[in-house]
Amino acid sequence: MTTKIRQQNGITILEPNGKLMGPSVSELQTALSPQLETSDTPRILINFEHVNKIDSSGLGALMGVRAVTARKKGRIGVINVSKQIKNLVVLSRLVRVFEHYDSEAAAVSALSV
Repeated sequence: MTTKIRQQNGITILEPNGKLMGPSVSELQTALSPQLETSDTPRILINFEHVNKIDSSGLGALMGVRAVTARKKGRIGVINVSKQIKNLVVLSRLVRVFEHYDSEAAAVSALSV
């Protein structure tokens, strides 16, 4: 798995690609750590468009990112969540933990406020 990270209007946009499971989870955490550490109120958008599978370790990593973001009074949003991933998030009762948006433009606009 690879993770592309870019900035737009003060929002850190993550674009993981591949399977978010097992060893690839630590890659995502390593890529995101500097962003979380340097921001006073992190605003993060995760684009799941190219993620085809996620497991419990992937969910755990996302919850870790969510915890750090919440502690710093930041926000985290998601876009392009596939039906399979959405079902997993709903089953694990985490659906309300993330802000869901229909497009990147809508997410960047909402998270920028």
